[in-house]
Amino acid sequence: MADADMTETVAKAGQRKRDRLKRYMAVPLSVRTSDLPKRVASAVVMLAVAAGAVIAGGWWLKGFIAVVALAGFGEFIRLICKATANLPYRMAGILAAALYVGIAAALLMQMPPFVQIITVVTVIMTDTGAYFTGRAIGGPKIAPRISPSKTWAGLLGGMIGSGLWLVIVTIFIGAALRGLSPDSGSGLQSSALPMVVMLGAGLAVAAQAGDFFESWLKRKAGVKDSSALIPGHGGVLDRLDGLLPVAIIVGLLSSWAGL
Repeated sequence: MADADMTETVAKAGQRKRDRLKRYMAVPLSVRTSDLPKRVASAVVMLAVAAGAVIAGGWWLKGFIAVVALAGFGEFIRLICKATANLPYRMAGILAAALYVGIAAALLMQMPPFVQIITVVTVIMTDTGAYFTGRAIGGPKIAPRISPSKTWAGLLGGMIGSGLWLVIVTIFIGAALRGLSPDSGSGLQSSALPMVVMLGAGLAVAAQAGDFFESWLKRKAGVKDSSALIPGHGGVLDRLDGLLPVAIIVGLLSSWAGL
């Protein structure tokens, strides 16, 4: 009897999934992708502005980071105020958000440019690996009530993507060091790779945790996006959620290493 019930449950779940797919496919492709040009255009503008700030460097880059951080903090305040009407909770949440965003921004400003780029690309590789692996494999959800689209397979894909990126960076640094000293690069590369893979996996988990935290806050606030500031992408905080914890971790590590 138990086996029959289990079989029926699985069959119903499969039917619901097929029904959702049919409803999705019934929507014309032009409608499903209607916001794609807007998303692409917004992404191009964001990348161009960020690249310009990185190339300009100095106070231009710090000013860019400060403006983005302030925008993200403003969206944090909006979500917190929507999430609770309790004034002490609001004040505590806003203070915590100020520390969270402020520390991440300050540490990001202090990083050398190459560490800043490594940090940002680590988050991008995490998101990319998680997205494609989650879509391809699917499987059990991590926390469906908070973020229904996040799966354990996606988390693993994000960890692999982040780890591979940091391995490539380490190999590149090793090659550069070998150009200066034939012995130093190979020694660094062989001894550091296992630790680099573990670091990449850990940073991917941190990025996903930041994503989950913002998703939880948005659910409490009853909104889909942190704002509508970026056409097709939601708000600034929607783009920063994974970067904030990673920036704090990398910033502390780079400060400890004297970079």
